[in-house]
Amino acid sequence: MGILAFLAAATLLAWPLRYVGDGAGFGQILSRLSFFGLALLLPAMLLAAVLGARTYRVENRLGKRAGTLVGAIVGWTSFFGLSWLAVALGLEGRDELFRPVLFAGLGESVSFYLFVPLALLAAGLVTYALYSRKTSFNLRRRLMFAGAGLAVFAGLLVLLTGFDLLGAAGVLVSTLSGAVGGWVSGIGYARAGGDAMIPPGSTIRPRPPRQPRRKPR
Repeated sequence: MGILAFLAAATLLAWPLRYVGDGAGFGQILSRLSFFGLALLLPAMLLAAVLGARTYRVENRLGKRAGTLVGAIVGWTSFFGLSWLAVALGLEGRDELFRPVLFAGLGESVSFYLFVPLALLAAGLVTYALYSRKTSFNLRRRLMFAGAGLAVFAGLLVLLTGFDLLGAAGVLVSTLSGAVGGWVSGIGYARAGGDAMIPPGSTIRPRPPRQPRRKPR
């Protein structure tokens, strides 16, 4: 559901680009994000089932907030990641999806070599913060913000190395769409694991009994 929300939000947020210039920016941005979302759809369902079964439950509001932050990180990093792959594999001459290449100056800069390790480290910190079962909440929060900071830094390196308006618009759309998808995913994150995964020290509040409906006379 988070991936579907991501795709829907990306379509709506990128729609104004149809009326900018010849409208090619809309197709460029949306096609890249659609490729990313559809490629992740089935793996995301499997990953959610596996990790959700071993994840502690949280309050609904906290789950939404965490999901929004993680979604924004994924949207931000993934767009730069796709642009990095286009430069690394020379896709501008072989695939219409990546033509023209965004952040074209990336391939000749030190940012090209720094982006991947920074992004992987950020992803590792965020994943550990979400799914570690032996870590305190305060440490989880610090790890989450550390991962977010690394992801932002890695993206800014790419953005400042080969800045272009279409790339900046794509990053904005991707980040906001990821936040929307993450918010939806956070609803499921709040319910992960069922009653068997209540955090230590927490109590389960029993549901009030349902009142029987009165039959109309």
